[in-house]
Amino acid sequence: MEMTSAQFTVLLLFACIFFSGCMADNQNGTSNLTRPAEVRIGALFTFDSVIGKAVRPAIELAVADVNADPSILPGTNLSVLMQDTNCSGFVGTIEALQLLAKDVLSVLGPQSSAIAHVISHAVNELHVPLISFAASDPTLSSVEYPYFVRATLSDYYQMGAITSIITQYQWKEVIVIYVDDDYGRGGITALGDALSKNKCKITYKAKLPPGAAKTTVQDILMQVNEMESRVYVVHVNPDSGVNVFSAAKSLGMMSSGYVWIATDWLSTVIDSSVHGNPDVMELTQGVIVLRQHITDSDIKHALLSKWNNLTRNGSSTLTSYTMRAYDSVWLVAHAVEQFLSEGNAISFSVDPNLQNIKGSSLQLDSLRIFNNGDKLLEKVWSANFSGVSGSVQFTLDRNLIHPAYAILNIGGTGLRTIGYWSNFSGLSVVPPEKVNSSALHSSTNNIQLHGVIWPGQTSEKPRGWVFPYHGKPLRIGVPLRTSYKEFVMQDNGPDGVKGFSVDVFKSAINLLPYPVSYKFVLFGDGLKNPSYSDLVHKVSENYFDAAIGDIAIVTNRTRLVDFTQPYIESGLIIVAPAKETESNAWAFMKPFTFQMWCVLGVLFLFVGAVVWILEHRTNTEFRGPPRQQIMTVCWFSFSTMFFSHRENTVSALGRFVLLIWLFVVLIINSSYTASLTSLLTVQELTSGIQGLDSLISSSSAIGYQVGSFSKNYLVEELNIAESRLMPLNSPSDYAKALEQGSGNGGVAAIIDELPYVEIFLSKYCKFKTVGQVFTKSGWGFAFPRDSPFAEDLSTAILTLSEDGNLQRMHDEWLAGTECGADNNVGSNSLNLSSFWGLFLICGLACVLALVIFFLRILCQYSRYNDQVEVQFPEPQIINRPARLTTIKSLISFVDKKEEEVKNALKKKTNDSQQPSINSMEEQSSLPR
Repeated sequence: MEMTSAQFTVLLLFACIFFSGCMADNQNGTSNLTRPAEVRIGALFTFDSVIGKAVRPAIELAVADVNADPSILPGTNLSVLMQDTNCSGFVGTIEALQLLAKDVLSVLGPQSSAIAHVISHAVNELHVPLISFAASDPTLSSVEYPYFVRATLSDYYQMGAITSIITQYQWKEVIVIYVDDDYGRGGITALGDALSKNKCKITYKAKLPPGAAKTTVQDILMQVNEMESRVYVVHVNPDSGVNVFSAAKSLGMMSSGYVWIATDWLSTVIDSSVHGNPDVMELTQGVIVLRQHITDSDIKHALLSKWNNLTRNGSSTLTSYTMRAYDSVWLVAHAVEQFLSEGNAISFSVDPNLQNIKGSSLQLDSLRIFNNGDKLLEKVWSANFSGVSGSVQFTLDRNLIHPAYAILNIGGTGLRTIGYWSNFSGLSVVPPEKVNSSALHSSTNNIQLHGVIWPGQTSEKPRGWVFPYHGKPLRIGVPLRTSYKEFVMQDNGPDGVKGFSVDVFKSAINLLPYPVSYKFVLFGDGLKNPSYSDLVHKVSENYFDAAIGDIAIVTNRTRLVDFTQPYIESGLIIVAPAKETESNAWAFMKPFTFQMWCVLGVLFLFVGAVVWILEHRTNTEFRGPPRQQIMTVCWFSFSTMFFSHRENTVSALGRFVLLIWLFVVLIINSSYTASLTSLLTVQELTSGIQGLDSLISSSSAIGYQVGSFSKNYLVEELNIAESRLMPLNSPSDYAKALEQGSGNGGVAAIIDELPYVEIFLSKYCKFKTVGQVFTKSGWGFAFPRDSPFAEDLSTAILTLSEDGNLQRMHDEWLAGTECGADNNVGSNSLNLSSFWGLFLICGLACVLALVIFFLRILCQYSRYNDQVEVQFPEPQIINRPARLTTIKSLISFVDKKEEEVKNALKKKTNDSQQPSINSMEEQSSLPR
């Protein structure tokens, strides 16, 4: 039967639809086939090690949990191949190559940083991510190892935490005990860098061979125990690290005075046992130990429940490395899931570099390159999920975010948390995850660490260093002075030196709580005073262990060495020649300036005139002929200077003015007497130098002591030409140069330190200091930088000062000065500026009295004038007296006696009352 064209068209359409559906089904089936049924990863660690026993069950449990989770690798089974490195770098490398030959997508481990360095080159070649849960060497983060992924914390952060602890307790020097492999060297290098940033240092590195025997460890600790530092940082492997504390215990190094800080290997050893190892706890009493801080979470508690069921018959507990290993499996699972979800295929290809190796029987051609290994590595770096150890996320420098450590103190049968450290909050008693919460603002915010029970069961912070019992005696440099030997001088006694500075040093040494062996070594040729800057350089170069004597603490020297607390005050001061003031006929005029004498003369006359005016009307002693009155005013004025005036004052205003004036005279007399006494006994400068400014501006020669820092100060700080400076060695040289003067081969002044000047002036009274000390410093003992000995000796010097022994030694060696250095030259005549306030008060009192007096006169004058008008009412009288309206009449009125004026006013009153009486009498006589 033939098909029509329409039927053929319909049949063709159905065929197209059928084939299209089949192609779609085939494509879907192909997509499902790209996700493999199984993916394999490797695990590389030492099965029998402390870490290996803790991580093996964790890896197996993590693989089982991944396979049981339908959201991760659905339809794909995750399997792990484990290889034992047997704690051997060589065996571990072979095992790693065998593992890589099995086409694994990633390798977990190794736990050893040394093996990680070797096999990182292999995974770089084969493009297989290497995810380590225990390798903590900071150098593994180098760009040299792009396929190395650290799933634990780097020792870079752990050493930062240890540095914070050392800085918190103010220790400056530490000794490190570490295993001499990549793990130990990398960590200690990071510790040294961190300490140097905080002005601390590693004084000795005790290197232990990997797997060192107990006798080897004991020999090394014996050498360590002979050194000064008592702060030890132990960074060794968990499997053999306890031997360090065992040897230390046998040597008595776990007693009071010692500080032991262990990295997180020790907490791993302790945590690996269910009930703790009693032997380990006994050996490590008082040790500070770090542990990776892991925040509590529901995921962690869920794992802990599974872990307890899994290891019920075992002896291992959940350690930080256990959780890191568990999260490492999930890290790979999440990365593979994203890798497959993006349609990436898992395939391997032959490495052409290995194919070119001819004649090898190692079958290296079995190692194949993971073709998309770089894409899987990218997914690993971009991971971001919450694991049992916290947030699993990497920073740009390929480290886990938010590194933090718990700081523990071993005591009794357990561990006690004394604080935390994180890279963003530093030391704190608050857990890092609560730093930004309200807990940070509590009363414990200012507490960085809780109290520690140190070795020897003591809560007192150890000093951190001791003087070595079997060390060589300290070489103490002492300047061999040729002048001012009161401070330091050569002696025939057992010490070879004596003096004030030597006694202070020996007394301070005797106060230290530990014995110190030392010997004095003289520095200098004995011909002139040595250079103290050179002596300080010898200390900085460790030629001398210390330097004592009259060493000034100045800026340049503090950059080289550390000084103790000053034991005597010092500073530069000027000494110049002076002479006694010679008496002359006009010496009595010197206490006051010319202007002062003029003002005093005027003021005496003014006060006398005021008193005369106030007393003239009432006091007969101030009346008489004009010539007599002038003599009275002058006599009264100047006689008050000696309080010998004979005239009495009777008016209230006159007595008021006189009282103020006598007080002024008393002050003037006292000041005159004091000033005259000073001028007749004080010494005056003969060089014309009045202070530092005048000395700098002049061109005169200046003397300085040989070996002193004063020369550098004058040249560098005061910019005085070196050609003006003259070195002088002894007090006799000082006196000779000052007597000669600047123009005769001598000097106009000498600049030296105050203690030397005091001794010089006690012997030569012809010279005086000018001005005040213009630099503030002191003398101390010099020690090498960061020497703890300087701090202890400073405390001893303060003790000597407080109990009076320092002053007693000062008086014994330096007392008995005849010419006080504190009596500075310079006594000027008194001028008006010293008395203007007193003169102002006196002047105001006089003016006030005069105002009151004249107001009273005007009042009397007005009443007196009215009386005259009443007595002479008729204007027709030709010869009647003129009215008192002229100045002459006013002066005439003022010249009248007070009694005469009063009588006249009284008469006026009586006359005004008499007419009234007469009128009354006339009225009474009239008839009624």
